[in-house]
Amino acid sequence: MFNFVSNIQQSRETSSGEGSLLTQIDWVLLLFALPITIAGLVTMQSYGEGSVFFDHQMAWLSISLMVFFSFALIDVSILKKTKVLVSIFAFFIGLLLLVFLIGHTANGAKSWFSLGGFSVQPSDFVKIVLILLLAKYFSRRHVAIGQVKHLIISGVYALIPFFLVFLEPDFGTAMIIGLIWLGMALVAGIRKTHLFLLFGIGIIAFLVLWSFVFVPYQKARITNFLHPLTDIHGTGYNAHQAVIAVGSGGVFGKGVGYGTQSRLRFLPEYQTDFIFAAFAEEWGFVGAMILLLLFGLLLARILTVALHGESNFEMLFAAGVMILFISQILINMGMNMGILPVTGITLPLISYGGSHLIMEYGALGILSSMRRGIQHAHAEDLTKEFEGL
Repeated sequence: MFNFVSNIQQSRETSSGEGSLLTQIDWVLLLFALPITIAGLVTMQSYGEGSVFFDHQMAWLSISLMVFFSFALIDVSILKKTKVLVSIFAFFIGLLLLVFLIGHTANGAKSWFSLGGFSVQPSDFVKIVLILLLAKYFSRRHVAIGQVKHLIISGVYALIPFFLVFLEPDFGTAMIIGLIWLGMALVAGIRKTHLFLLFGIGIIAFLVLWSFVFVPYQKARITNFLHPLTDIHGTGYNAHQAVIAVGSGGVFGKGVGYGTQSRLRFLPEYQTDFIFAAFAEEWGFVGAMILLLLFGLLLARILTVALHGESNFEMLFAAGVMILFISQILINMGMNMGILPVTGITLPLISYGGSHLIMEYGALGILSSMRRGIQHAHAEDLTKEFEGL
């Protein structure tokens, strides 16, 4: 028995040593995430001008992996401190304000900082910061979450970035921010009466936005969603071409580099918003199912972290990351298949763009670090248990 306890203590000490850094990383998370990103790189490389996107995305992937390993190997418990989280949150809110002054306009939205040949979108990083902040807030008040004041205060945290992002205007990202707050509030234990109240407020807010805030092209996207075939040469063009691309892939696809909708420029933004349609055209139904399987395995791994969290903070953070990924996957694929309106939301880990890729791999790195903390905690519990025998 003494030898067994000694082995547990030795393994715990070894796992925290420099010689076993590789064993501290959740390689399963990376195993499911990397093939998804590679699928996007292959899709970008298969087109004429795609080499530019491919080269840039390879650079972003290198940075993203460094961010993943950095978070995975350090102790992220500092992110549990309220002062640290509030400071980070305030910093990124400042960036959202700064983007109105010196930001770069792309696709009608002033939401980017231009850095040479690359662009950075601060609203992508706000998503993960908001998840951390809400995880901290809800974890400290999970017993009293039924009180409406906590719902209001947490809602204010989300409303600030939501409002700033909406004004850029980036309706898609603003919607994801709203879904993150709503989803995490539900996980934390929001009352059903409060939920119905929120839906009522949401309906009223939508009517106000429709009457006084939405610009014509945003209204057109919504009406086109209700009647997608009424203007396939105008507001419904992108969605219509995406549906054609997905359907033309058939069972096994047309082959890498032979997607006619993308190569002949019928499908716009094939490397970002409509990369799923471009991928499905080349790889077909089978390829799309494999991609969905990889996403499913990744989400299952994140769920494992959530279910075995060391504290409510870890569980809520993992749940928030799941909500973020699921929201973007469903909305992006939905608009690629013509069943949801086009909102400009990227497909996680696969769409072109550095900001969202760094944020997503950073989130996975934090989850990896949290899982290491859970393993250490379990090792300590085992040691105490056997020492008491």
